[in-house]
Amino acid sequence: MHAPDGFLTAGTAVATGAISVGAIGVSLRQAREQLGDKQVPLAGISAAFIFAAQMFNFPVAAGTTGHLLGGALAAILLGPAVGSLIVAVVVIVQALLFADGGVTALGYNVLNMAVVTAFGGYAIFRALLRVLPRTATGVVFASGIAAGLSVVLSATAFSLEWLFGASFPVPFDTVFGAMVGVHLLIGVGEGVLTGFAVGAVVAARPDLVAGVRDLDRTALRDRTSIGMRGFALAGLLVSLLFATVVSQFAAPAPDGLERVAQDTGFDAAAEDHALADSPFADYATAGLGNEPLSLAVAGAAGVVITLAVGLGLVAAVRDRGSAGDRAGDRQHSPT
Repeated sequence: MHAPDGFLTAGTAVATGAISVGAIGVSLRQAREQLGDKQVPLAGISAAFIFAAQMFNFPVAAGTTGHLLGGALAAILLGPAVGSLIVAVVVIVQALLFADGGVTALGYNVLNMAVVTAFGGYAIFRALLRVLPRTATGVVFASGIAAGLSVVLSATAFSLEWLFGASFPVPFDTVFGAMVGVHLLIGVGEGVLTGFAVGAVVAARPDLVAGVRDLDRTALRDRTSIGMRGFALAGLLVSLLFATVVSQFAAPAPDGLERVAQDTGFDAAAEDHALADSPFADYATAGLGNEPLSLAVAGAAGVVITLAVGLGLVAAVRDRGSAGDRAGDRQHSPT
């Protein structure tokens, strides 16, 4: 779903950019009210993990691959406002430092990959919890289904943008049918990865998961089997493992959007990336001739950068938004 520059018209890029800025602004205001101190490290780890997991493309059909979007995952763990901010951080870092996704396409990439998936996926997740067992197993299934459908929502959003801002003479119904069809398959992989990730966090630290705060903790087998420091370290190590080792086995075929663009012909509208000469462009490290090492260094750098930016953003939002609340907490604290 990382669209390059040129896939949509300039007017559509500007319009989606304005919508994305507005949505991120709303998310920032909501995050100030919703962020807890314990969620700050989880937000940073989520950004690092989503970046790393997106480096691994898995095959979904002949000649087509997919990768994690992560919007539903981030929203279930952190709430939709913070989740959308975290995925936006990943998308922006990828575009500016790794030449993955166009610079002028940031408006629709942030909208489709961060805003739509986080808020849409979270809404589906909460709706499913009304009908599924409110247990750890029910949470995992709800997470997986919501994540899978969030990918379809993202594909639908791009198709609607194509309806109003097509840069190439391909009919809307052709693009819509192809996008939804292939992303239904990609959604299966998204659902599996998200279910495993949410299940792991719920098993280790259910107190951190925003999406289950109102559930009966005994039904979740509530326990904190690992301290916050150990949890954060484990999350960082898993992210680094994905970025440096698992990414080496990524399928080389085009992802869903690239495949649809090739099959329908609008890949000809793609423009060269303005930052194609950046040191980590295409997830390779400039100056390193060893391809596996080059990929591993770029992946590790991406994990560290997204971790730092994600932590910095949520810490700044938390500091500005809750100073008064913390002062009140100190007044009532026995210590």
